[in-house]
Amino acid sequence: MTSPSGAASSSASASVLDLAPVVPVVVVEDVADAVPLARALVAGGLPAIEVTLRTPAALDAIRAIAAEVPDAVVGAGTVISPQGVAESVDAGARFLVSPGWTDTLLAAMKASGVPFLPGVSTASEVVALLERGVREMKFFPAEAAGGTAYLKSLGGPLPQARFCPTGGIGLASAPAYLALANVGCVGGSWMLPADAVLAKDWPRVEGLAREAASLR
Repeated sequence: MTSPSGAASSSASASVLDLAPVVPVVVVEDVADAVPLARALVAGGLPAIEVTLRTPAALDAIRAIAAEVPDAVVGAGTVISPQGVAESVDAGARFLVSPGWTDTLLAAMKASGVPFLPGVSTASEVVALLERGVREMKFFPAEAAGGTAYLKSLGGPLPQARFCPTGGIGLASAPAYLALANVGCVGGSWMLPADAVLAKDWPRVEGLAREAASLR
């Protein structure tokens, strides 16, 4: 996770890339699910939780997790505007993740005071972020953009960049990503199957989270 200065975050806000091998990517439809879902993920060993800003419940979900699950490091995903940055931080997000970036969005994330992972999918985008002092990034959409072969290729000329690949990654493919020197963690939602969330089967979610946490 990149701090506002572009350097790795301090111990006060440790890099999300180093908290666990997997960052759950969560889409919350019902805010009532947010706290029990987060507790299940944390109990399973996945403390960094990315709540995506894809639903009307997202900000309230972040607010609830921040207030009621102290062991969770809750962040906001799908952040695509300065307004989204401000609203997420106001809700209690401790890190920000974007699917891509512009100079306007990057400036807002840097000014937010919390760590952030801007999204990239090309070598040129990586170089542009390195030029701006950012070394930790989201690689998205990971599988569609070239997967492990692409990330391994980036490691030669751009070894200073570290990634959280997200997009199409599951339990079977995650270990290959985690084996790469330039990958700190992966993002995924396979530990949150829709039927388990609908049934509020939090013990199942906890078990799947524990399985994911044991990948490295």
